[in-house]
Amino acid sequence: MSGTTGEGADVWQDADVWQDLVSTALVGTERRAVPESPHGRARADPARELLERAAVQVVRVRAGQRLSRGEPLPAAPAEERPVVSPAAAARLTRILGGELPRLLPEWLALAAARGLRLPAHLLPELLDHGAKDRSIRSHAGVLAGQRGRWLAALGHPGWAYLLEEPTGGGDTWQLGTAGDRRALLAALRASDPDGARELLAGTWEEETPEDRAAFLETFGDGLAARDEPFLEAALDDRRREVRQCAADLLTRLPGSRLAGRMRERGRRVLRPEPPRGATEADGRGPGRILVAPPEACDGAMQRDGVRGNAPRGTGEKSWWLQQVVARTPLSLWSEVFGADAGEVVGMEIVDWAREVRAGWVRAAVLQRDPGWARALFAVEPVAELLAALPPAEQEATAAGFVRRHQVDSQLIMVLGGVAAPWGRNLTLAVLTKILDVARSQPWNIAELSRMVGERADPALHDLAERLSPEPYVQSVAAVLRFRNDMMKELS
Repeated sequence: MSGTTGEGADVWQDADVWQDLVSTALVGTERRAVPESPHGRARADPARELLERAAVQVVRVRAGQRLSRGEPLPAAPAEERPVVSPAAAARLTRILGGELPRLLPEWLALAAARGLRLPAHLLPELLDHGAKDRSIRSHAGVLAGQRGRWLAALGHPGWAYLLEEPTGGGDTWQLGTAGDRRALLAALRASDPDGARELLAGTWEEETPEDRAAFLETFGDGLAARDEPFLEAALDDRRREVRQCAADLLTRLPGSRLAGRMRERGRRVLRPEPPRGATEADGRGPGRILVAPPEACDGAMQRDGVRGNAPRGTGEKSWWLQQVVARTPLSLWSEVFGADAGEVVGMEIVDWAREVRAGWVRAAVLQRDPGWARALFAVEPVAELLAALPPAEQEATAAGFVRRHQVDSQLIMVLGGVAAPWGRNLTLAVLTKILDVARSQPWNIAELSRMVGERADPALHDLAERLSPEPYVQSVAAVLRFRNDMMKELS
């Protein structure tokens, strides 16, 4: 190579040196001698000598290469948002470093909601976390600021996701990132549902399948009968996720055409058994529930959100039955059985009871029916049902369950269904339960302690501190104080 002299030039001119070393390594030093070195005698161990010679050769070749001339990088745009306080940044550093790492999503959500950004030195670690955890990406999009998006655009393969996340400043439908457009549509649905629907309808055909599904999810706010024509058309979309989302939304509209179609299917799968010795016309009230699962899942059913392919380990009829019950308006069952939700849930189901009850649970959640959720939870405490209850009732229901139930996986799952932050009633119930079992079942309360520390209102740290010197309770108090200080630093 021109421009090199001495030993470096010899390395480039003698291309056979490397090939000789490779050939010797392939056949082994026992069958072929290590090539002689021009710089000294060979070592006693030929294999060691071969490896050292190869390592030196690699360094010499690389050192002799000319550096390529690159173009200077464009400067990162100026930041538009204020940076978090030094105290908040220091606390985030502790969390990223492994201290209470499960609080990271809460810290990020609080900081993003306040319109703040991270200092530059924390961006690489945050972007690395976002590459592994999708749940924090929307907050990372806001907190990374201009410098974060500048870094992501440089080509790091794990950081490209940031370019699609909300920036917190997008206010145009056509020019924002995918995340900005989702946030804009969600905000518009909250204030002007009809305007949001018309905005999306104008660009629906040009949107990607992924974006169409994400945009439809925002229709839960302000959902009304006026949305039905748009959602009915979305049932014919090529993307399954879009069809499923549209069907879920139409299920919440009791007067929709989909709801009418599902009522007809529901009448065919569940009916009352007449009392013994009587006919259905006698009017003596329903007996047991008779079940006739669908014999097939035709195209019309699939269009209405009933998926034809059953998961592994589930029978087809079982799968179709659950979905038909889940999408049938719950009001139908009071008409069919002449009873309210509590009475219907308490009736004996002749066969397919597990599938029917699973369908009712899904229906109560989809249709956000508190009456059915309340009745079903009393029979089978499924955590998902709590989402259909008002927040205050969620807590009261969960607190009652904690007081009368032992500490096990079901209790943990029920508590996981209660929206945070927990109020005083539920927090005190859980702390009391910890005290009840701290001596007899200490192995059962580690996760319970973590949950109350992470989900209770941080302002209740004094309640925990004063309640008992029990170490588990004091550890909860320490986490609550940590979170309370965290919130103050971000305010």
